[in-house]
Parts: sequence; structure tokens; C-alpha cells
Amino acid sequence: MAELSTLARPYAKAAFEYARDKKELSQWAQQLATAAAVTLDESMQSVLGNPSLTAEQQARTLTDVCGEALDAQAGNFIAVLASNKRLALLPEISSLFEQYKANQEKSVDVEVVSAFDLADAARDKLAEALGKKLERQVKVRTSTDSTLLGGVLIRAGDLVIDGSVRGRLNKLAEALNS
Repeated sequence: MAELSTLARPYAKAAFEYARDKKELSQWAQQLATAAAVTLDESMQSVLGNPSLTAEQQARTLTDVCGEALDAQAGNFIAVLASNKRLALLPEISSLFEQYKANQEKSVDVEVVSAFDLADAARDKLAEALGKKLERQVKVRTSTDSTLLGGVLIRAGDLVIDGSVRGRLNKLAEALNS
């Protein structure tokens, strides 16, 4: 998917810079997420992939389906994507936009997977510690996975911290086998 990311990056950057300058980051993030979700629909993909439709017709169809969720500027952005035959990149553009937004706001989404439900106090303490380490505001999302046996697995973007018992056992097995 590196190619999609490469193609989507200039559009995501342009949308981000426009939204940042207008102080509309959250609004644009929502609009891009909505448009991306609509483009992933099977019936919309058949419309967007229809060679008999012009770029204007494709853009109009997409903006009509999105309705009032898109403002005029987002509609213009969709039209530019359509004229460059890049509507299929909307999910990747939305994802990159969210990354740019998180970097701007100095925040990061962290997924914490544990063997058992974490108490609120433990989750808050973990978020505080991660916030200091990453120097960002941390938004924690938790889930459980009984195969971990104990401990936690933390994912924050590219960073993965495996503090699970299963992970430690796997490392021990590797050390014994080598």
C-alpha cells in the first residue's frame, strides 16, 4: 500500500494545510472520514469505477450521497480528486489527514490489549506514563485478549511494547532455541 500512500500524500497535505489555516481541522477530519466511508461502499465503488461517467458526474454523485456532511470547500476538494482520477484514494487521504492532525495536536491514539479488563485507575496511570514517554496527549482504547495470559500489549502508531506473558515466553523460547 506504499504506492497508495505516496499518491495520497500531496492531497492529504494540501487538505490539512487548508484546514489548519482555516482552523477547521476537526470539521475536515469528519468530512474526509465521511467521504472515505462512502467511497468504500460497494455500490459507490461501481459508480466511481464506471468509465462512462465523467469526473464531474462522479464527484457530484459522491457529494450528493454525502449530503450536508460536506461543505462547499470539501465538495471542491472532491471535484479536484475526481478530475485527477483520485477518488479511490479518499480512505488513504483521510488516514493521512488524521495522522497530520494528531501530530499537530500532539496527541496519539494508543491501543492497550490486556489479558483481563483494566481498572480505570490502572488505565489512567498507564496513559499518564505513556504521555510522558511519548510527549503527547494519549487517548487510550482498551481491549482484552485471553491468549496473552497476563501483562499488556501496547500499540501507539509504529511503536509496539509487548509486556505480555505470552511475549516473554516467546522471547524465552527463542533464546533457548538459538
